[in-house]
Amino acid sequence: MATVIESNEKLKEAFKMAIVELLQERQDLVRDILDEIVEDIAFSKAIAEGEQTPRVSRESVFEVLESVN
Repeated sequence: MATVIESNEKLKEAFKMAIVELLQERQDLVRDILDEIVEDIAFSKAIAEGEQTPRVSRESVFEVLESVN
């Protein structure tokens, strides 16, 4: 049977407890979320850096890629 929350403070405390429990029981989920955040930050920094560099042709990019193989 569901419990009725009587006040905002009790509701806040219930949410806090639920979040702490989630963080403790699903550390893998939290780790995945943090990995995604770090990856997004790295991509946005790389894009910003790329916007400040001169453009190169598609052919020169493929030349570099083919020379690595």
